[in-house]
Amino acid sequence: MTVFERFLTVWVALCIVVGVALGHFLPAVFQRLGAMEVAHVNLPVAVLIWLMIIPMLLKIDFAALAGVGEHWRGIGVTLFANWAVKPFTMALLGWIFIGWLFRPWLPEVQIDSYIAGLILLGAAPCTAMVFVWSNLTDGEPHFTLSQVALNDAIMVFAFAPIVALLLGLSAITVPWNTLVLSVVLYILVPVVIAQVLRRVILRRGEEPFAAFLARLQPMSIAALLATLVLLFAFQGEQILAQPLIIALLAVPILLQAYFIFGIGYLLNRATGEVHCVAGPSALIGASNFFELAVAAAISLFGFQSGAALATVVGVLIEVPVMLSLVWVVNASRPWYERGRAARAGARPGAEGAASR
Repeated sequence: MTVFERFLTVWVALCIVVGVALGHFLPAVFQRLGAMEVAHVNLPVAVLIWLMIIPMLLKIDFAALAGVGEHWRGIGVTLFANWAVKPFTMALLGWIFIGWLFRPWLPEVQIDSYIAGLILLGAAPCTAMVFVWSNLTDGEPHFTLSQVALNDAIMVFAFAPIVALLLGLSAITVPWNTLVLSVVLYILVPVVIAQVLRRVILRRGEEPFAAFLARLQPMSIAALLATLVLLFAFQGEQILAQPLIIALLAVPILLQAYFIFGIGYLLNRATGEVHCVAGPSALIGASNFFELAVAAAISLFGFQSGAALATVVGVLIEVPVMLSLVWVVNASRPWYERGRAARAGARPGAEGAASR
């Protein structure tokens, strides 16, 4: 991990302070920035989001989809946890904690918006950051690449329908045209741009491509931090009035991360998948494509919405939560392998596979 990635929580905390201060002392500046919209899309944020997302999407090789069947158990668990479980449990936790248990301590006018933000997080499984978590757990790199490519391909088609369904069940009305526009702007177009750039630069060789990625990474992080400053500048007054909001929003996000990780890790062990596959398979669902969630929240509900704030809380807790899960994967490897070996029994090749 780079210094920026390792201390992302620290940078986000600083963005909270800087954003709240700027919003308090320069309200007119941020009101003008917020008004720069075309078709419900804030232009400064759209540029920043592209700068965030495209460098991450450059790492994804969709040719890896040809190898998804090699570790079919891990892929099956990934798809089940990310698309059949995660969006719905996130919505359920949002309804329970934000819509019911924590309701007395939250501003009534923002309750539905907070839940919407949690739903957006739940419908966007991790992309590029899973390469970091996989590397820290000695994950199988080809499997990690193939599952990320498959998830991104599914996200293009599944994100909007799942979000629309869960927002509808939450009685939150969202214009379909705005939701589809968000998918086009923040998934489809960046994917196309990234893949074109990837092919053009790779023609020069792997080393120039790696150097290009290294130059882009700081720009991606800087764009993320600039977006967060803007968000907190608009949310500042609300946060100062009720500082407990961030802690309350963090509770369902934390529970979701550990729950989805547990499902993925245990299912991989039960199906006999190797540990180097089980790690990245479980971690991809526990993490979030928070750049997409933040962008969609801003487009659908605006800078000052509870949805935007809820997605930013996901960014705030991302790194410490995922590092704790990386530790779990590494520390539990002997336990995992014992269970897998017991299930495999005397199957030919099981001994060698378990040692991978």
